[in-house]
Amino acid sequence: MAATDKSEQTRRLLLETALELFRSQGYAKTTMRSIAEAAEVSVGNAYYYFRSKDELVAELYRFLQDEHRTRSLPLLREGHNLGEHLRLILLANLEVMGPYHDFGAHFMRTAMPSSGRAPAYSRHAAGAGVGRAKSIALFRQAVTRSRPQPPLAIRDDLPELLWLVHMGVTLFWIYDRSPGQHRSRRLVENVAPLAAKLVILSRLPVVRNIVEDVVRLFQGARAHD
Repeated sequence: MAATDKSEQTRRLLLETALELFRSQGYAKTTMRSIAEAAEVSVGNAYYYFRSKDELVAELYRFLQDEHRTRSLPLLREGHNLGEHLRLILLANLEVMGPYHDFGAHFMRTAMPSSGRAPAYSRHAAGAGVGRAKSIALFRQAVTRSRPQPPLAIRDDLPELLWLVHMGVTLFWIYDRSPGQHRSRRLVENVAPLAAKLVILSRLPVVRNIVEDVVRLFQGARAHD
C-alpha cells in the first residue's frame, strides 16, 4: 500500500472515529486523546493529522460542502427560475447537514473564520476560503442557468449575495430546535421565492435604486475584508 493511501486512510479513520464520539458523548466531552485511543492511533499521530478538534470539524465541514455541491448541481436545470434553484440548493444543504445539527455552531465558525486567529489556524482558514469559493461558484451556476436572467447591474455580485442568504439560513438552522428543524425548511420555502422576486423587481427604477445601494454597501464591505 502506498504511503499516501495509508495516510488518507488514517485521516479518514480519525474523522469517522471523532464523529462517532461527538454523537455518543458530545463535542465538549470528546478529547483528541479519546479520539486517538478509540481509533487505535497514537496521540502524536492524531495531532500530526489534526491539530485540534476544530480542525476535525473543519475537515468534516469541507467534506459536507463537497457533498452539497455534488447533490445540488444536477438539480440546476437550464431555464428554471432563480427562486426554484435557490430553494433546491438551500434544501439540499439542510439535508446534507441534518445529521450533524449538534455541532452546527462549529460549522459556522469554520465557514467564517476570524482574520484575527492565531497562525495555528492558517490551514483551517485557507480551507474555509476554498469552501466559500466553491459554494459561491455553485450559486453562480444557479444564476447562469436561471431564466429570466437577473439584471446586469447586480448579476456579478448576485452569487455572493445569495451565498450570504445561504449562510443566514444556516445560522437559523443552527439554533432551530424544532423537530427535524422543520422551521428551517419552512424558512427556505418562504425565503427562496422572496429573494427571486426582489431580483426581478430590481428592474423597476425605485427598487433598482435600493438594490444598487445594497450592492454598493456589500462591495464596500468586501473591499475592507
